[in-house]
Amino acid sequence: MRASGTFTVNSFVPSELKPEPEVVTALPVGVATLVKTFEGEVAGRSTTLFTAAFDQESGVGTYVAMESFEGALGGREGTFNFVHAASTTGDDRANEFFTIVPSSGTAALAGISGGGGLAVEEDGTHRIWFDFEVAGQ
Repeated sequence: MRASGTFTVNSFVPSELKPEPEVVTALPVGVATLVKTFEGEVAGRSTTLFTAAFDQESGVGTYVAMESFEGALGGREGTFNFVHAASTTGDDRANEFFTIVPSSGTAALAGISGGGGLAVEEDGTHRIWFDFEVAGQ
């Protein structure tokens, strides 16, 4: 099954979390928390732990995000985790990874598995889709 929608980032809060001992590289590493809201066949909200090595000036870097979603996919309500990552050289997305975390689903999403993707359109619209199955349904 596929469920798609749009999302809005409601908050992006940088954290002071740093590894000890810190290793300094050519790109600064940071951690933040995010809250998002989703509309469409993907409806609900998520909280996110976001880690990136990124240069704000050039727009070059890579991120890894672990999201905890609460809401509905294609009308099935519940919660689950998903992880996604990508790299950019400033105006592209490459080396993308997106998967639903096994055994993380609850309620009508218990047994969920699959993947999906993200896209940001030129007008700034953020799109998300999940290609998923729910075991036993």
